[in-house]
Amino acid sequence: MTPVNRNRLIALGALLFAGAGLGFIAFGNIGDNLVYYWSPSELLSNGDKAYTATIRLGGVVQPGSIQWNEGHTTLDFRVADGPDANAKSVHVRSLETPPQMFREKIGVVVEGTYDKSGVFTSNRLMVNHSNEYRAPKEGEEPRKWQETLAEGATTATVTPPGAP
Repeated sequence: MTPVNRNRLIALGALLFAGAGLGFIAFGNIGDNLVYYWSPSELLSNGDKAYTATIRLGGVVQPGSIQWNEGHTTLDFRVADGPDANAKSVHVRSLETPPQMFREKIGVVVEGTYDKSGVFTSNRLMVNHSNEYRAPKEGEEPRKWQETLAEGATTATVTPPGAP
């Protein structure tokens, strides 16, 4: 085999390998593994398809909807399509302590299930935030998140866990 024929054969093999990989990506079921989130209006419009399936719901925490139950460590709030009071929204119940930056009018993505009673039970709560980090100042208490949560809740009573 001459060097020219060998180089052509290697080039043909590389093209076939690249074509097979591209075909797998294009026609394989790789899209089934992607996880998208629904807006509250999409969740409400899907009806029976939304019940009992694990869903990611994304939107904005509706102003005046945050309620923290310290005794049961239950956080109730509404995720809306936008910050307007008349925007479509879904009642969310989370059994975990919220992230430090959780407050009203912040973008959130919650993962969980929606039931026929109209409550979205979340087992994961993520907030949308900037990429800027500010280290705590000297003498600043670690529980600073309580103040940020209280600042966001203008009408709701918010008492974080462990607060006096």
